[in-house]
Amino acid sequence: MTLILGVDEARKGPIIGNMVICGVLIEESNKEKLKKLGVKDSKLLTPRQRENLFPKILRVIKKYKTIIITPQEIDKAVSKENGLNLNWLEAHKTAEIINELNPDKAIIDCPSPNIKKYKEYLLNLLNNKEIELIIEHRAEKNLPVAAASIIAKVIADRELNKLKKEFKLEFGSGYTSDPRTKKFVKENFDKYPEIFRKSWITWKNHDQAKKQKKLDEF
Repeated sequence: MTLILGVDEARKGPIIGNMVICGVLIEESNKEKLKKLGVKDSKLLTPRQRENLFPKILRVIKKYKTIIITPQEIDKAVSKENGLNLNWLEAHKTAEIINELNPDKAIIDCPSPNIKKYKEYLLNLLNNKEIELIIEHRAEKNLPVAAASIIAKVIADRELNKLKKEFKLEFGSGYTSDPRTKKFVKENFDKYPEIFRKSWITWKNHDQAKKQKKLDEF
């Protein structure tokens, strides 16, 4: 019985909210069941389709693990405060998932343009050095990775909705390409420090403009 792990992330790019990494462990013989369910890259599915697939995926897979990464942890990695960068941070979280779920084979959607370097870095973090590692771009074409992408996206969206309820705010998708988010960031970048990724250039630009305005007032 070969155990395959698919790993993917959700919400790596927005300026608001958490990022989520998910690993899905499945017996190789059950992969076709995912296909029959209609599992595919989460970006090709609507939010309702993803929510509907979530419990069905759980009935087919053996286990899953998600890790939630806060804006503060992301900022530390981007600013290299902890000796990492965002890709290396993702590698550490991925290694945590692999080490806990202990698959025979792991298929990873690679966040780095340099697959070879990322694979070497990740392998160095693993307990099992004999594991078969498949690291590639657009790995969501593999069903275990597609299943991980769906779970990661559902949980990431739920996390975002929790933020909106907790702070009683409406800020759209959290991506700066969203006009609602853009407006919200402009008006509130220096409020609600918990929700923003301050290492993002959009936040930095607003912060710099405010500091400059204060200097100009002297």
